[in-house]
Amino acid sequence: MESKDYYATLGVAENAPTDEIKRAYRKLARRYHPDVSDEPDAEARFKEVSEAWEVLGDSEKRAAYDDFRKGGDPFSQGGGFRQGGFEGDVGAGGDFSEFFRSMFGGGFGGRSEEMGRDLQVRLPITLEESFTGSEQTLNLSVPEVDAQGRMTRTPRNLKVKIPAGVTDGQQIRLQGQGAGGSSGRRGDLYVDIQLVPHPRYAVEGRDLTSRVPIAPWEAALGGNIQVETLGGRVNVKVPAGTSTGSRLRLRGRGLPGKPPGDQYLEFEVVVPKQLSPRERELYQALAEASTFDAREAQR
Repeated sequence: MESKDYYATLGVAENAPTDEIKRAYRKLARRYHPDVSDEPDAEARFKEVSEAWEVLGDSEKRAAYDDFRKGGDPFSQGGGFRQGGFEGDVGAGGDFSEFFRSMFGGGFGGRSEEMGRDLQVRLPITLEESFTGSEQTLNLSVPEVDAQGRMTRTPRNLKVKIPAGVTDGQQIRLQGQGAGGSSGRRGDLYVDIQLVPHPRYAVEGRDLTSRVPIAPWEAALGGNIQVETLGGRVNVKVPAGTSTGSRLRLRGRGLPGKPPGDQYLEFEVVVPKQLSPRERELYQALAEASTFDAREAQR
């Protein structure tokens, strides 16, 4: 029977420490979890990744697997593993390969099934919900393993407290809210925050950028205007001589945190499409009086 390279499955070296293997497993599990992944082979890849972690995440199984790869007997006393050390059976169509069942005696009730698995879900929230903080409800179908090793799914509703200032990609850990194991202990649930794109603000970390249209006379003369922030409207002084693309920073007006983010105003000079007779007269007088050459100023 062809053996599997669990190290290659997780993309780690054979001498990788357990912490590195765990990080690799969690990254791949998040990527291929059938509940969140759009990839066509997600379910098969998730099973491969889970099988690799089942072996490499347990010191005894890893030692037995390493001994097997070197041509030894994984079931000997020297291999650090005792056949029959698992209870239950995955059966046909289960989560683990024929190689796994052959090598480890068909057991399914290993450490992760006894203790319960970690789960990952994505949670989309608005920028306003990130700014103020909020409470969200997750509707999940959580896998459970009973004492006989049988897999079931249980619908659950979980309330998640979103702290103010949470950023895109940030992860919230809900301890003991993951999949249930045969021992009754649960894994953890990791909630990956996904900020929904906002029509007004571009987001980078905790910093925000917003476009601010200004009239030609506001750009030339400067003046006080009001602009929108997530915390409400504020007064801003536009410097005289502001041109399209000029930026102004509002310190601490981004997402809250330690330190809070900033909001950057990006000005855009907007010319009126229609002019009244008086406006046209004034623009004509300005054109005749001004010595400003826009093309020359850009050289």
